[in-house]
Amino acid sequence: MEQKLVNMPKTKRGLVTLEKITQSAEIEFGTKGYYSTSINDITKKANVALGTFYIYFPDKFSLYCYLLNQYSHDIRKFIAMKTESCEGRIDTEKLGLLGFLEVIKLKPYMYNIIWESLYVDKSLFIEYYESFALKYIIRLNSGKRKNEIRDIDSTVIAYVLMGISNFIGLKYVMFEKDEDLEAIVDQVMDVLKHGIFL
Repeated sequence: MEQKLVNMPKTKRGLVTLEKITQSAEIEFGTKGYYSTSINDITKKANVALGTFYIYFPDKFSLYCYLLNQYSHDIRKFIAMKTESCEGRIDTEKLGLLGFLEVIKLKPYMYNIIWESLYVDKSLFIEYYESFALKYIIRLNSGKRKNEIRDIDSTVIAYVLMGISNFIGLKYVMFEKDEDLEAIVDQVMDVLKHGIFL
């Protein structure tokens, strides 16, 4: 995802048009999948001319990569805002998980699009999670230096916590939409603090 993915507009009107295209793409990719969605489908749903698409994106793949980048950015930004006043790692994990669940509740097609990247281009899928993990590891290492985390490999911890977040999100945001997310997060934190096995 190193190449330039989007020509960012310089006007408010252009930003509105870009947002219409990306929101439409999210719905189309999220419901029909990458391969069954055409640029024409996206522009028709966005109610913009086909040529308008190419003002912003060179092709469908660039738009797809742009969405993945936006998801990664939005999740991290939302979690950072949610946890900015936290003093310890446990509170940070708790509010971070809650923030993640709230973000994916707002973006119902996020899972479909991120996970389909494994089949669109496996390197996108790997990069998405590896880049997320690398930033997570930095924060975990900071927690280790403060003696808030046991001396376990930070990569293992990052992927354990990311795995928990991903599958709790699947169960309690995608599969069951009316759950009390705070109560679910409290139970997850109980597992993290006290373990599972007797």
